[in-house]
Amino acid sequence: MLTNLYIENIAVIEKSNIDFTSGLNVLTGETGAGKSIVIDAINAVLGKRSSHGIIRSGADAAFVSATFEDVSELTLKKLRTMGYDAEDGMLILSRELNASGKNTCRVNSRPATVAALKKIGEYLINIHGQNDNLELMNPALHIVYIDALAQLNDQLSAYRKLYRELKAVQEELDIADTDEAERLRKIDLLSFQITEIEDAEITVGEYDALTQERNALQNREKIAKELMRARIALDGDGDTDGALRMTDDASTCVMNASQYMSSLEGTADRLSSTLYELQEISRELESAMDDIDADPGRLEEIEERLDLLYRLRHKYGDSEEEILAFLDSAKKELKDLEDYAYNREQLEKRREKLYHDAYTSAKEISTIRRQVGEEFRASVEREMAFLQMPNVRLEIAHEEVELNPRGVDQMEFLISTNPGEEPKPVSKIASGGELSRMMLAIKTVLSRSDFVQTLIFDEIDTGISGSAADRVGKKLSQLSADRQVLCVTHQAQIAAFADNHLFISKSVRDDRTYTQVESLSEDGRVTELARIVGGEQITDSALNHARQLLQAAKE
Repeated sequence: MLTNLYIENIAVIEKSNIDFTSGLNVLTGETGAGKSIVIDAINAVLGKRSSHGIIRSGADAAFVSATFEDVSELTLKKLRTMGYDAEDGMLILSRELNASGKNTCRVNSRPATVAALKKIGEYLINIHGQNDNLELMNPALHIVYIDALAQLNDQLSAYRKLYRELKAVQEELDIADTDEAERLRKIDLLSFQITEIEDAEITVGEYDALTQERNALQNREKIAKELMRARIALDGDGDTDGALRMTDDASTCVMNASQYMSSLEGTADRLSSTLYELQEISRELESAMDDIDADPGRLEEIEERLDLLYRLRHKYGDSEEEILAFLDSAKKELKDLEDYAYNREQLEKRREKLYHDAYTSAKEISTIRRQVGEEFRASVEREMAFLQMPNVRLEIAHEEVELNPRGVDQMEFLISTNPGEEPKPVSKIASGGELSRMMLAIKTVLSRSDFVQTLIFDEIDTGISGSAADRVGKKLSQLSADRQVLCVTHQAQIAAFADNHLFISKSVRDDRTYTQVESLSEDGRVTELARIVGGEQITDSALNHARQLLQAAKE
């Protein structure tokens, strides 16, 4: 349960340290004193969306921490899966909101994220605010209450997996059902592209090799001139000996000398090798000259080939690799289009199976909903009768609809508050007070299967007073017998049932507003209840009435 809430620089609260107890904790105070700010602070530390606008004027940051003791085993298990722990069942959550928008969150002093606080908070506190009554006005949300009582999380999770797969297959079918003329047009285009690339018989590296060859042919006169000079230097001409002849002579001379000087044998071998290398070079130069003059039409062939490759590159990719990759992709797409009938048949079969499985799952969930719905209806009727709506009659309209994320059920609460009247949609006949009591009745029923240890009711008394408020107080007291309850109220009849009565007040000092929270003593409770009953002018009769309320609540 929540045992302590520390608030710093949130709205009009500069600093406040609030201790909560087990049982029913009631928060009262004048309008504008800051009761809603306490709830805002709790929401913030539970990872709910919070604006930096809640930071107290003049402060750079706001801070809130919440201490929980005796947390449930289910909560401890969740903490462990998230990498946290709570020694001796104690858990401290904290969050600092900086004016710059930065959040600093911690779980038992360890760094955390806002999302982590939110996940953990779902296991700790359930907050029912004033706006939650509006959920009853929305029929689409009624099924959520039935599912909560039935604890259908696992079944719904399995169903939704099937439903998502079904929707994905349906989308594939929708795409496959593209206009037939478009499909044939695509087949023609792909066939042309594939033929064009295959006929080109492209090889990787071809473009670069042809470019180099073209460069050589375009400069063949310069090349031939230089090669001729190189060959003369090697082979000589009619007037002079070339390098080959002179190297041959040198090799012969050193070889003869080595017969008398053995240390020259290695030199003779190197000269012989050099001679062979020069002879090979001479032959290569001769071949190169022959290649240049071999085919005068080669340059034109190369230009035509390069032009083809350039066009293919422009259409299908910047390299031979990319063009060939495009070819593979086009072949696959063409096969899929040509295999259209077969592929569609397979998708149809898969859709039929998924629909069957999803529908079967949805019907199983629907059966549970019908059974639990009857239990829910009867239980809520009993609770509403206790809350001074004895003639209420609740029905749950049920209709099977097309498969959707929640199954095949559409459920809506119908209510009759007076004998002889046919039940009608809640949104058409329920008053504000009736909505408040109906929501409290629903929360009471759902709490029996809820694992959360702390329930917070923010002004559950909207639209009710007198004896009806007294019944609401009793019901909150009953709820607090096996879980902690926090309630913000304006009703003395409800506040009288508190096990711990917290009074929220404000004061003005140096043109700044300050809010204080204090736990009231017995005398303090009498005074506060008298203020709620009679206003600022507390009379003896108001004090006596307050004492009577406290005494009645104890009986």
